[in-house]
Amino acid sequence: MIRHTLTDKQKRFLRSEGAKREPVVNIGKEGVTAALVQSAQAVIKKQELIKVRVQHNAPEEPYPLIEMLTERVDADLVQTIGRNALLWKRNFEKPKIELP
Repeated sequence: MIRHTLTDKQKRFLRSEGAKREPVVNIGKEGVTAALVQSAQAVIKKQELIKVRVQHNAPEEPYPLIEMLTERVDADLVQTIGRNALLWKRNFEKPKIELP
């Protein structure tokens, strides 16, 4: 189940931040593997906000794969547009993004 801990104002702020970013996690033909989850966890810990892209050769439709990755990384799903998604997870040790 996807977490919904962000307010609408926070989501708007994160969407504007995410518009400037390139995808750093790509879900390909292997789907959501343990290695992909581990990689996404490392990146989201450093950046807090990441853009994910589901490639055309992925084994399923984009949304179920994005939902699965979101749950396994234990992040908030900020936005999904087509094959792209924004995931956010606060790093309490070294926060990078100050939410309104």
